[in-house]
Amino acid sequence: MQHAVGSPLPPPHQQGHGPAGGWSPAAHHPGPHPGAPQGPPRAPAPPPPPGYPVPPPGPAPHAPAPQPAPGPRHASAAPPPDTTGHVPLPPGAPVAVPAPPQTAAAPADPSATAIAVLLIGPAGAGKTSVAKYWADHRRVPTAHISLDDVREWVRSGFADPQTGWNDNSEAQYRLARRTCGFAARNFLANGISCILDDAVFPDRPVVGLGGWKRHVGPGLLPVVLLPGLDIVLERNAERSGNRRLSDEEVARIHGRMAGWYGSGLPIIDNSQLGIPETAKLLDEVLARSLASPPAW
Repeated sequence: MQHAVGSPLPPPHQQGHGPAGGWSPAAHHPGPHPGAPQGPPRAPAPPPPPGYPVPPPGPAPHAPAPQPAPGPRHASAAPPPDTTGHVPLPPGAPVAVPAPPQTAAAPADPSATAIAVLLIGPAGAGKTSVAKYWADHRRVPTAHISLDDVREWVRSGFADPQTGWNDNSEAQYRLARRTCGFAARNFLANGISCILDDAVFPDRPVVGLGGWKRHVGPGLLPVVLLPGLDIVLERNAERSGNRRLSDEEVARIHGRMAGWYGSGLPIIDNSQLGIPETAKLLDEVLARSLASPPAW
């Protein structure tokens, strides 16, 4: 006989005792049943053991026993709702191009909009500092995704480009960019803005800006942060570890970054600006990009 999940089994068969034709649903619950008569044993079978009620007269021996209608008792056997606070992540789709504002008198407010920003610049331009400050002071949840931090997740076998650019360093940069892109799409899918920073070169569109566009989507908003060479050299000198480059390398990277002029992307010269002022100017640039997304 099958029983509902969670219901106790009928009493085991004992010597001299046996069910007459099956136990009623009420007989599944031990304990005396108020008002149930404890009469002499019936002809088909002896009485049940003490502590179990006598089943009421049932149908004919060969008639099927009536099935109890499903009710709240069976519904209570369902597992309780998840109360751990886990939020399932929806699939991160490519970020679409932001829709322009309805009217010219109502420009988009980047501080109250979930967006994905790519901050481009040479080493020492202040990308990481500006990105962190900008993410900290927004009215909507915002994440900062640093390509260098993700790239340095590789501990054993880390390919440092300072020791020479090779296939391993190129592969690890590509892997880090894909990882950052997936993270950005997941953040955006859950209503969290993000800002990424990377030294993207204008003369390498396939692995640079084009790669970010493939990983994140056409709605990614790129902004170039490009102070003067003297400022970049001064800030690079304050670095330590493998993030500090030689002056020759910094000058070479800065010269390649100058190719962004005339590209159509917004460029911020923060040579004479502090971090808060640069972040405020970044908001103004993003507001214009939301109103008229750049073609890239």
